[in-house]
Amino acid sequence: MSLVQKIKEVEDEMARTQKNKATSFHLGVLKAKLAKYKRELLLGPSKGAAAGAGEGFDVSKAGDARVGLIGFPSVGKSTLLTKLTGTTSEVASYEFTTLTCIPGVINYKGAKIQLLDLPGIIEGAKDGKGRGRQVIAVGRTCNLILIVLDAMKPLVHKKIIERELDGFGIRLNKQPPPITFKKKEKGGINFSHTPNVNPTHLDSETVKAICAEYKIHNADVILRGNCSVDEFIDVIEGNRIYVPCIYVLNKIDAISIEELDLLDKIPHYVPISSHLEWNLDALLDKIWEYLKLIRVYTKPKGLIPDYNEPVVIRGGEEASIETFCNHIHNSIIRQFR
Repeated sequence: MSLVQKIKEVEDEMARTQKNKATSFHLGVLKAKLAKYKRELLLGPSKGAAAGAGEGFDVSKAGDARVGLIGFPSVGKSTLLTKLTGTTSEVASYEFTTLTCIPGVINYKGAKIQLLDLPGIIEGAKDGKGRGRQVIAVGRTCNLILIVLDAMKPLVHKKIIERELDGFGIRLNKQPPPITFKKKEKGGINFSHTPNVNPTHLDSETVKAICAEYKIHNADVILRGNCSVDEFIDVIEGNRIYVPCIYVLNKIDAISIEELDLLDKIPHYVPISSHLEWNLDALLDKIWEYLKLIRVYTKPKGLIPDYNEPVVIRGGEEASIETFCNHIHNSIIRQFR
């Protein structure tokens, strides 16, 4: 039986199984099997969980941050790249105009932000259809993902793309689960949680069964939040990427004000028209906000601060002097007093 058939078999069994407290243990084991089969399909059975998920396009990282444009064919990604960076990417009325990754650079508030125009993906990309695996592999290297949606059919495309990215281990607008997982040589599986947590999705038996599916027989598992079975599996897999995401609703010139008001309820979204250059300033502000970029102006001894060439670092309020020093050169922090 092939991996695709095994995945289909597990998915069918999960669909047949009623979701209640009595079946949560069985569903947890099925989800662990499914995650394992999908990893083998993407990476091959001989590669570890931390290996790179497929080969991407050969584009070197440049600038202070990397942003990827992901979406279906002909939603306006190439036009958006041209308007924001001045880089020419082929634009046409037919689908799959862009066949490789086209990089450009946004110069904004003193920062150089690399913007990647990726080929359009199709449903089933996570299973190897089209060039989806290459597209999503590059998406894993981005500091921010812009999912470009057609205003005429935004929610349908949004759900499909989210499912494809999720299947490739990319978690959008989420934080890593508050779970401490540490393998050890002996002692069995020890499951515990902090006093302020009342776990409703995971218990000792479910955790042991999921670990057994991964052939893990000795480990300490500590819950620091009410985490789900899927989040625990993500921690065991160890190759999940947590990336901020903005939903760019393009071609709003083709819909009515009433329809735009309804779409305004979508979280993390910015409405634009790349062709008419509507609301691109708001998109740039949102990109800056989601990347958590800050500017640091250096002051040479005895001179005024240099306001023309700021040092741009990521991290927002979490950024520190150490972050700044490491951005300049990792040897500076050792000499810092």
